[in-house]
Amino acid sequence: MNVSEIMTKSVKTVSPTDSVQKAAAIMKEVDCGSVPVTEGGRVVGMLTDRDIAVKVVAEGKNSDTPVKAPMTHEVVTIAPATDARKAANTMAENQVRRLPVVENQKLVGILAIADLARVNIFVSESGHALSEISEPNRQSNAVQH
Repeated sequence: MNVSEIMTKSVKTVSPTDSVQKAAAIMKEVDCGSVPVTEGGRVVGMLTDRDIAVKVVAEGKNSDTPVKAPMTHEVVTIAPATDARKAANTMAENQVRRLPVVENQKLVGILAIADLARVNIFVSESGHALSEISEPNRQSNAVQH
């Protein structure tokens, strides 16, 4: 099974110049902890609720702060034709819960660990990915989302 078969195709995004308040409102609306940051359909970053808490709120910045300030610029992405098992391994290796799905350098969807868990055949892979993501002392350059 490929990522394209189980990914969410309708993805809410923000631009780097949007406020963190707008991003937080989108996270609330779609009930998730991260949102892709795009310019012209290309993924240029990811913003998580943790980014907002640590890099905005904890530093006393206001909700009008542009997304580009706290966002993570190095984003792990996958292609829609990627095998779902490989996607689960990519999540585990990079300690991420959501992967933007990119084709021809454009965002075409997002794959969440919950998407893998919904497909019974991938329960063991998504469980492994979640356990790897949740390891407390593991260091990673990737964004947690």
